[in-house]
Amino acid sequence: MKIESVIFALVAVFAAIMAPIYGILTHWNEPVGPVGLFLSAGLGAMVAFYLWLTGKRIGYRPDDNPDGEINEIEGDYGAFAPHSWWPLWLGLSAAMLFMGVAVGWWLAAVGAFLGVVALIGWTFEFYKGPHAN
Repeated sequence: MKIESVIFALVAVFAAIMAPIYGILTHWNEPVGPVGLFLSAGLGAMVAFYLWLTGKRIGYRPDDNPDGEINEIEGDYGAFAPHSWWPLWLGLSAAMLFMGVAVGWWLAAVGAFLGVVALIGWTFEFYKGPHAN
């Protein structure tokens, strides 16, 4: 997890450097920008510290080896439906839900209803039909 902690540390350093620069360039008339950047720096530092501490505790991973092979990482990556249409309907209903927040609440309600139907369909896909176990 060395590279992950370095990436988040770079984000923290960048945000900490840019916060006072942003404040000076705006003459501190817009307080949300520097505060948001300082908070982003703190969040990046917290995540970097957590990843560094976790990486120190669990040790060297095959991901950290520059000469590593793909077969060094073993294990199950999950069970995925081979030809599932439910994620498409779930994504479309989520788009309808979020568009409904901007356009009209009636569209958000329709999107939420269709989202619940799509989520139930995706959850119970392996219990009925061609992919049933």
